[in-house]
Amino acid sequence: MLILLVTGLKSTTLHKTNNISNSISKRLSVQVSLTGLSFLIQQGSSCETLFFYEKEFSNSRTPEELLFEINKIVKQKEELGVSFDEVSVVYATDCYTLVPSSLFDPEKAVEYLKFNTKILGNDFIAHDKVTLGDVIVVYVPFVNINNYFFERFGTFQYYHATSVLLESILKKERHSILPKIFLHVQKEHFDCIIIKNGQLELCNSYPFRTTEDFIYYVLFAMEQLQLSTENTQAYIFGKITRDDNLYTALYTYIRNIEFFKDNRTTPSETNLEDHQHYLIHQVLS
Repeated sequence: MLILLVTGLKSTTLHKTNNISNSISKRLSVQVSLTGLSFLIQQGSSCETLFFYEKEFSNSRTPEELLFEINKIVKQKEELGVSFDEVSVVYATDCYTLVPSSLFDPEKAVEYLKFNTKILGNDFIAHDKVTLGDVIVVYVPFVNINNYFFERFGTFQYYHATSVLLESILKKERHSILPKIFLHVQKEHFDCIIIKNGQLELCNSYPFRTTEDFIYYVLFAMEQLQLSTENTQAYIFGKITRDDNLYTALYTYIRNIEFFKDNRTTPSETNLEDHQHYLIHQVLS
């Protein structure tokens, strides 16, 4: 059971549920970012999508404003006003850092994180263990939102988006030899993950406002690891489509681009391609 504390440390190892029991009928996944919210309900035994809702904001919200929006959506959408057999929350923020498992000391979690972001005295620091990458993702979840989900739905699991992405990508690429770059695009930042010989070479998040910012950071990351823009396979997913400027800029410099897709799809009425909500599907995969 989740223990609710204002300060402290939570450790979670990602456990996937591919062999989930047929007794689990409904599972809820919620993706929380400062620029938007997504809600996904799936049928446990078949992974069929029963409900999907997304709300994007024109500018970043505070944790207090996010909680207000979550509460309003839960009250408005009757599909969310029921109990669930499994509830997961994923925090898609750039407030995190990675530490090798062999060097990680839970007592120093704040020390690792403070070099990457501003930490307040009452911030709750959590960490996820990514077993396939042998790394620890240290991050700050939103305590007010965790408290809300616990009070509303009972016991639930929460993770950082980077943990979910790494676990999924490393599982798929554990036998790969050639280097590959994965770009998970969000509204104001993107996650860049580079895999070589089945091992994690780079994992970082970069802020961007313009297309030029985006392509600069991508090419910078590739240059640092001496990756060829002609031969390296790039996978893109998240808030990016074939018609937008980000894709055009990428294809100008990188020749081998594919959308990184999931075999589960969102409802047809959302009119979204499979790759656009890869993350929230992976939380329940």
